[in-house]
Amino acid sequence: MFEVYITKAAKYLPNEAVTNDEMESYLGLINDTVSKARRIILRNNKIVSRYYAIDKEGKSTHNNAELTHNAIVKLFDNDFTPQDMEVLSCGTSTPDLFLPSHAAMVHGLLKNKSVELNSSSGVCCAGMNSLKYGFLSIRSGNSKNAVCTGSEKVSSWFLSQKYNPEVSNLKNLEELPIIAFKKDFLRWMLSDGSGAFLLENKPRGPISLKIEWMEAFSYAYELETCMYAGGDKLESGEIKPWSDYSPEEWLNESVFSIKQDVKLLDEFILAKGAKSMSEAMAKNGVTADQIDYFLPHVSSHFFVEGLKKNLEENNVGIADEKWFMNLARVGNVGSASIYLAVEELMNSGKLKVGDRILLSVPESGRFSFAYAYLTVC
Repeated sequence: MFEVYITKAAKYLPNEAVTNDEMESYLGLINDTVSKARRIILRNNKIVSRYYAIDKEGKSTHNNAELTHNAIVKLFDNDFTPQDMEVLSCGTSTPDLFLPSHAAMVHGLLKNKSVELNSSSGVCCAGMNSLKYGFLSIRSGNSKNAVCTGSEKVSSWFLSQKYNPEVSNLKNLEELPIIAFKKDFLRWMLSDGSGAFLLENKPRGPISLKIEWMEAFSYAYELETCMYAGGDKLESGEIKPWSDYSPEEWLNESVFSIKQDVKLLDEFILAKGAKSMSEAMAKNGVTADQIDYFLPHVSSHFFVEGLKKNLEENNVGIADEKWFMNLARVGNVGSASIYLAVEELMNSGKLKVGDRILLSVPESGRFSFAYAYLTVC
């Protein structure tokens, strides 16, 4: 078994930062009406700026593969060139295409050489699953290096024009032309960007982060779907997939919009998160006092105090000064968020040899959780 190190981290955030007051000038107004939910959601999530890969006319400036590629190329230097890459592992919630895979589309932009590909799908844990593939490849001796990524291009999904057919249909049915909260909610939560790590079997550079272990948990066996796209939720809790709808229904019911069952989210995300984190730490013999930096991916600052309380109740409470978050500045970028946090911390000049870092990533899709424990060397 070989040791695995994050030897370099990079990010790509498109265009200029978008403030809260500018959001609707990019995403547009649904039914020419200012969203009543926007201010409440932004007040709770405490995000003050984010990035969109679209302009104010709603035209894309980058697709997801391009965002990912732009982060990866920042990893290259004289010591690690595109020709040195052995594995490319890419995670995202919002690929540009159903197929080919996201990793294949990114590899097509790199134009380097034949490499092993992996594409991880899902929601926020897609980025951690991408990282684990690279980790296990190097750990097993299958490869000497791997480039792992997390990225999202979600802004185009939230453009007001995507909801216009549903609004028109509601008017035709003489119903209130108001988009359901489960669809409007995420428009003010998610944004675009990408992050990339270079993993190698030896440390190098000023600092490297040794991956000591990674753990993942799923509660899909007992909990119904919470966050979804490409279908809709029935009263039974089951998901009806897009392929069982007619093309007319795809538009009239905004079947491809990203939706979230907020009540289900509130009930389970913190409890299951604290439980799984406690189990991951116990399995690997790590206690809270053995963590110098805690990097939790949370979708909203609304959950921070609740998470602290739940961690305390599971005997894994972590002191406030150890928490490191950049949600307010870069937004919730889904599977890329943990990459953006690690990149910022790794390049901050704050880390010293021997520091220990715990990464925590929840996914509300059907309640999955992923963790990684790193040491600075």
